[in-house]
Amino acid sequence: METVDEYIQSFPAEVGEVLEKVRRTIHAAVPGAGEKISYQIPTIVLDDRPLVHFSGWKAHVALYPIPPLDDDLAAAVEPYRSGKGTLKFPLNKPIPYDLITRLTHAYVNR
Repeated sequence: METVDEYIQSFPAEVGEVLEKVRRTIHAAVPGAGEKISYQIPTIVLDDRPLVHFSGWKAHVALYPIPPLDDDLAAAVEPYRSGKGTLKFPLNKPIPYDLITRLTHAYVNR
């Protein structure tokens, strides 16, 4: 895959819709950010530096890495932690887009 559009279009429609909304949510939180494929997954970049990666899977979407978190944000992401640096959002539950916005701000401010 060479573009984020190609990556998203490679998924079934219901997963692609979630990935597209994750993409829009991140871009809304960081106007002017760019994007590219890095490590074979979508990467949002700011000032030519990777800000956050996201990916789609059969049962979840994921964000990587986990940014530095204050206590409130750490508590909010705890149910989604998977390993040291991954957050997994199950596709069979509502995706917390407001939490993704908060995380994106944490990425910018790290």
